[in-house]
Amino acid sequence: MTTTNDRPELRKAVQEFVDAGFLGVQLRVHDEHGAWTGVAGVSERGGTTPPPDGGLFRVGSVTKAFVATVVLRLVAEGRLGLDDPAAGHLPGFELDPRITVRMLLQHTSGVFNHTGEYYEDGTVVPGIPWSGQEWVENRFVTYRPEDLVRLALAKPARFAPGTDWSYSNTNYVLARLLIESVTGATFADELRRLVLAPLGMTHTHAPGTDTDIPGPHAHAYYRYQDAAGQEHVVDVSRQNPSWISAGGDMISTTADLRTFVSALMGGRLLPAPLLAEMRSPHPKAGYGLGLFAQDTPNGTIYHHNGGNAGSAALMYSTPDGATTLTASLTYVDDAAMSLARQFQESLARLVGEVFGGGAGPAGS
Repeated sequence: MTTTNDRPELRKAVQEFVDAGFLGVQLRVHDEHGAWTGVAGVSERGGTTPPPDGGLFRVGSVTKAFVATVVLRLVAEGRLGLDDPAAGHLPGFELDPRITVRMLLQHTSGVFNHTGEYYEDGTVVPGIPWSGQEWVENRFVTYRPEDLVRLALAKPARFAPGTDWSYSNTNYVLARLLIESVTGATFADELRRLVLAPLGMTHTHAPGTDTDIPGPHAHAYYRYQDAAGQEHVVDVSRQNPSWISAGGDMISTTADLRTFVSALMGGRLLPAPLLAEMRSPHPKAGYGLGLFAQDTPNGTIYHHNGGNAGSAALMYSTPDGATTLTASLTYVDDAAMSLARQFQESLARLVGEVFGGGAGPAGS
């Protein structure tokens, strides 16, 4: 393990992930004690080199916090309204006219999740392949965001718009298309204009269909069994992330995630009324507009985590942006999500060390 200074409680929390079965961890904490970074584990399966401190990684659903921020910045510019019918900005999809921009960002639209739905009675309705051998063998396939949306809209809605809450990656694919429709620019361009460039975030981008992680990075893996029962473990660091699109395709670093969440919470990206909207949680899941709100003994914290086939990301902050936790984890993933319990237990202890409370939903 390498660290920037001696914080034994953080060193122990990082090592706990590795002891639980994760391959590599990068952690960055900013608090009243200053900045602390540390890594543990290895960069590659079977190797001995630690993860690169400051390395790049796929952030998964942390992307949603960026997408929501771009939409809210466009609201601040007067380009659209939170309670506009989304269909008015997205002609051609025959969206339910009751679905608003706000509902997309808060997962209350009822739109089917294109990566599959899991119902309370145990029923599973599959979407596009995103796990198992089928995904591994097709991980370089390109999906157009319009096609992901049409696949989702061909399925029955989960509920009437605004009547319930259910996490759906398709909401954020629609939000991406909405950004592009309103501005006439690509989501990647608007992300740079409204967030990355103003904050000097030079190691963060939306890759589109680019398969590479453009810089030093730890490796992510996926395990599956073939039809003959033979187990395979594949390096899936390179993949075409268009299957998840703006639901979780971005790449960043712990330093850039810290810059973003600290600026966002500190009021440097959004006017106060819009930041308040973003942080107002739905009662069912504690989800605002692209962020989870989580109560701890020391007050509310805000976060969005993410996972993407052997790579996970954490992003947490206090309401003022002064105390932040950002991290990446790499591991051998599988369809059974074998490390899920260990992840939640280790995450709870890490969040407790930094913020003084247990962990809430992973939000990936």
